[in-house]
Amino acid sequence: MCIRDLYKEFTRLSEYTKSAGLLLLRLILAYTFFAPAMLKWNDIGAIAQWFEYMGIPFPMLNAYMAAGTEMAGVVLLTLGLLTRFISIPLLVIMFVAIVTVHGQNGFAFVNEAVSFTDAYVNGVRVSGTMIQLQNGYELVLYYTLMLFVLVGSGAGKFSLDRLIFGEKN
Repeated sequence: MCIRDLYKEFTRLSEYTKSAGLLLLRLILAYTFFAPAMLKWNDIGAIAQWFEYMGIPFPMLNAYMAAGTEMAGVVLLTLGLLTRFISIPLLVIMFVAIVTVHGQNGFAFVNEAVSFTDAYVNGVRVSGTMIQLQNGYELVLYYTLMLFVLVGSGAGKFSLDRLIFGEKN
């Protein structure tokens, strides 16, 4: 078997790896959006106040739209249904999150680890290593890139998009 034949066989088999990767990508993103969506739904009024504080127009409407989009994203990404479609408003949410919340904190999500031998945290004596969160846009950027992959590639073979619409990707 020559190199060309070997390469063609590898390319054919890698289609399953691609679809498995897209499935894992969708499931990771769905899991990632679940907690923020629930947080918003459980106290939509507080989210609207926070949006107003950040200068987001129509804070109550945007709180409901963000929560609804994230929850729809959880369901649709998990099922692989309308994946390209739902990824676009999720990209908008990621862009808004970078501009309004995370961008001002720099790139890094986690700052350096801090070691201490004897300190008090909330009145409790502790020692060891503590990771300090910087809350930068690093993770949001990664989620944005994952969503771009889904817009470009679709949900993959292991999806309802493939079953219902016959998408090849």
